Amino acid sequence: MPVLTPEDVRVPADVLPEARDTYIDNFLAATRGTGKLMLFACDQKIEHLNDDFYGEGIDSADNDPEHMFRIASGGIIGVMAAQRGLVAQYAPSYPEINYLVKMNSKSHLVKTTQDDPYSPQLYSLDAVLAMRDAGVNIVGLGYTIYVGSEYEANMMSEAGELIAEAHANGLIVVLWVYPRGKAVASEKEASLIAGAAGVALCLGADFVKVNPPDATDTASSAELLAIASVAAGRTGLVCAGGSTVDAEKFLSQLHDQIHIGGAVGNATGRNIHQRSLGEAINLTKAISAITLADYDVQEALDVFNGLEEFELD
Repeated sequence: MPVLTPEDVRVPADVLPEARDTYIDNFLAATRGTGKLMLFACDQKIEHLNDDFYGEGIDSADNDPEHMFRIASGGIIGVMAAQRGLVAQYAPSYPEINYLVKMNSKSHLVKTTQDDPYSPQLYSLDAVLAMRDAGVNIVGLGYTIYVGSEYEANMMSEAGELIAEAHANGLIVVLWVYPRGKAVASEKEASLIAGAAGVALCLGADFVKVNPPDATDTASSAELLAIASVAAGRTGLVCAGGSTVDAEKFLSQLHDQIHIGGAVGNATGRNIHQRSLGEAINLTKAISAITLADYDVQEALDVFNGLEEFELD
């Protein structure tokens, strides 16, 4: 497994000199020293309310929010993304987790047919920095932008300022960028996914989370994702995990996204936390084996099924 040294980390120019070492430490922590990102996305309790945590096909343990923290603590992840309040409530019991605070969120109740999506910032950066100064292991921030929404300018402006301030304080930033709104006919059309990646680059994000594009008659999703990975430039592109599917199918898709599509990682939520604790922990290890250590699909499946151990040094 390739390991980066501090000298290998490319530091953006908007990181202030006094925050340079902090940024490098946070980047290496979030990527487990590899430059690749395994993000455990735990922001759905606002995004999807309780729909993703209780119901048919969801393990009963998932209705308890602490289930996500138990997974993150017992499994292998790079960073856990969650809203500030969720982190504030549970971080004292799980201080070892690398946290990425999701700065904006909205519920799914207002549909696009009713109004274009808008997700304003929920709290100030100062509130997050105060938590970090108090000892919470916060390494970065996250923010969602809906390009194509009539409110996209508001979200871009907010995200751009947030990234500049975050970098100045040594934090990394992951943008969730989704084409969505009445002006968007197909949210997963390949050119729009590539455009979303380019938006994140122009705003200065370290990583961008996008949905994998829909396949066409002539190209697979992973092949089309490669266009977005190039368009992202020096912003690392990671794919959303989506709804829960069979582990082998998920790991195969992830492997293709990385090795064909050029992704530098993944951002997975439901596919992990909707499972029982043991199964979820094993899946984080299998995902990390592919993302961070270049395992093939069968090797990762062996990790998931408990036939092979996977640990990071």
